This record gives sequence, structure tokens and C-alpha cells, in this order.
Amino acid sequence: KEKNMTSISVSGCDGCDTSEGVKYYRLAEIEKQNSFKSTWIIIHNKVYDVTKFLEEHPGGEEVLREQAGGNATESFEDVGHSTDAREMASSMVIGEVHPVSVCVSVCVSVSVCVSVWWSNMLVPALVAVIVTVIYNMYSSE
Repeated sequence: KEKNMTSISVSGCDGCDTSEGVKYYRLAEIEKQNSFKSTWIIIHNKVYDVTKFLEEHPGGEEVLREQAGGNATESFEDVGHSTDAREMASSMVIGEVHPVSVCVSVCVSVSVCVSVWWSNMLVPALVAVIVTVIYNMYSSE
């Protein structure tokens, strides 16, 4: 199931324009932009080209480089950027994450969470059953 969803996120064109003039980028294209020549990050599903800002970033360029090609929303919000920083960032927006990519990302995350939940519940349940059976065998003798 995950393989089908992933193939959806990388099919089609990268950087597709919409009728509203918004440029959409698929996750596969964004992930490629993680070098000094081209550094893109995602914040709240908007794609930012921060290449020219690397050396100017107050926290150092390595902060941006760690997030390059990926979703930096949590890191961006954890720092608590000022209004000025947010306005400056808005000038670096080059587009948005393609809606299919956003949906696929959420679906894959939910699928992984569900599979982790099952394994986290199944192992303790099996251990409890085995301990109960062994206890009952020894207590009945």
C-alpha cells in the first residue's frame, strides 16, 4: 500500500503551475535541493529557497543545512522566530508542496504509526499470555 502511495508523490511534473499562479513542487524534487548551490526547505507546506540566506542566517548556516530538502516547520516554530524574521522568510517563498505530496506524506505517516502501534501492543500482550499460562501450569501442580 505504501509503495503505491509513494509512487503517486513522485509521478508527474515537478514545479507545476496552477491557474492561480502558485508553483507546486513534489517532495522528490524538494529533497534534491540540499546542496550549497541550491538549498530548499519546507515550512507549513510552503517551499523556501534559502540558498542566498545561508551565510546571513543568525543561527548559522548549518541550522538551515540540517533541514535542507526537508520539512523544517517544527524547527522553525520551536525557535520562535520574530515577526521580522517571518516577513523576511516570506520573500524566499518559491512555491508550495504539491497537494498530492502532502496527502501522501500524511498517509504514509499514519500507516507507519498504525504499524508501530500494533507491534507495541502485540509484544506485551503475547508476553502477558505466556506468563499467565506458565503461572497457571505451576500453580495447578
